[in-house]
This record gives sequence, C-alpha cells and structure tokens, in this order.
Amino acid sequence: MNRASNKIAPLAEYIFLCRSGSAPDTQIISDNVKHYLDQITAESGEEPSVEMAANLVKLINYNNKDHLVGAMLIAGWDRHGGGQVYGAPIGGTLMKEKWAIDGSGSTYIWGYCDNEFRDDMTREEAEKWVAEAIALAMTRDSSSGGSIRLITLDGTGAHHKYIQGDQVQQFVGDMPFPAGPPASLPLQGGAAGSMVVG
Repeated sequence: MNRASNKIAPLAEYIFLCRSGSAPDTQIISDNVKHYLDQITAESGEEPSVEMAANLVKLINYNNKDHLVGAMLIAGWDRHGGGQVYGAPIGGTLMKEKWAIDGSGSTYIWGYCDNEFRDDMTREEAEKWVAEAIALAMTRDSSSGGSIRLITLDGTGAHHKYIQGDQVQQFVGDMPFPAGPPASLPLQGGAAGSMVVG
C-alpha cells in the first residue's frame, strides 16, 4: 500500500479508470477491460466508447462481486457523448453522473464537491476544483494522495498534470508537508540512535 501510487489506469486513449479499494482487484479489472477494448478496436477499427468501457467494468465487477473489493470511476471522452463519468462502486452497480468520487477520502469531501460543482466551469476552474477536493481529502485521510495526478480529457486528447506533494494546497490547521525524514530519536535507555517502527 502506497498513498502516492498512481491509481489512474488507462483503458484506451481517451478512457481512464480511477481505482480505490483492493489494489490487486482493481488492477485485474483494469487489465481485463483494457484487453477487451484493445480487441474491439483491432476488430472494428474504431475507438471504444466510454459507455462500452463502463459496462465492461460493471460486468466484471458484478459477476465477481463475492470476490472483488473495488470502487472505481470510469471517465473518458468519445465523439458520441463527449465527456462522461461513471461510478462503479463495490458490488457491481453502474451510474452515469455529472461528477463522481469514491474511495476512503471521498467521505470527507462530499459536501465540498456538492457545494462547489458547477455545470459551466471552464477547464481551469474544473482542474482547480478537483485539485482542491483531493487536497481536502489528503488533509483528513491517511490513504489519500501524497501527490495529485490530473487528467483532463477533451476532443484534443488527454492532458496530464502532476502536482508534487509539497506543492499541494495546505489548509488552516493542517500539519505541514514533512521537509524530510524524521530526526533520530533517543533509545529507551537514553542512548542516541534511530528507531524503526513496523
């Protein structure tokens, strides 16, 4: 488990899966869906739709609901429906939404997201909204973040942006981002040295 690991898996050129829950479970789902979409593209010569990718995630998730623990978001752009977001929570349901969040950090930011979302946001405003929401989740949830990875999708492609942990917005009363490893701690008998906690 690594809070700074990349939890965004590409399914196709314009379609991505955001993963939370059991890392191996969501990784096997993303690998299988990517494989199926690659086959469909090779056979048809056309890019897959976001809805197709979302339905494949749902099918695998639902058919294995007793064995998999993964809450996922499918986000993408296609020429049929433009930008689309689907939520695929644990258990295998699927919902198309204007926006969706999931994972342990989402419980801390539902109110913020509800209050701040607008249909008419510019790309810059939407990216700021997402980055601030993730920063707020990182403030309270020890499994969220470490850094922020943003992918903005539109007809011109997938635009990647990375925000290092020490560049993530801090909020009043939050603990500052650590400047380095902790200093050596005294041992129990008073002798100087380092301590390993596992």
